[in-house]
Amino acid sequence: MKKLSKPARKRRSFTPEFRAEAVRIARTPGKTIAQVALELDLTETSLRAWVKQADVDAQPDPQGPLTTNERAELTRLRRELRIVEQERDFLKKTAAYFARSQS
Repeated sequence: MKKLSKPARKRRSFTPEFRAEAVRIARTPGKTIAQVALELDLTETSLRAWVKQADVDAQPDPQGPLTTNERAELTRLRRELRIVEQERDFLKKTAAYFARSQS
């Protein structure tokens, strides 16, 4: 007998304001994360992750997990590093090419 499963959801994106409001509602006394997730048509896993990240952002710990701002900066710096490395590799190859052609 085949097990019926829900169709896969399309990946949705949410604004920071919506996430902050969902976290605020989830933190209200008398509401569980499961109830709030159901009301807002979210997965419990997503809402729990948002609440956890909000806790990290509220109490940054130098030895703990990255805050949202730190994570964004890390992503930006990795992208910049990749570009600089590509430029460096290109310049090395160009210098080697010209060194060979002059000899």
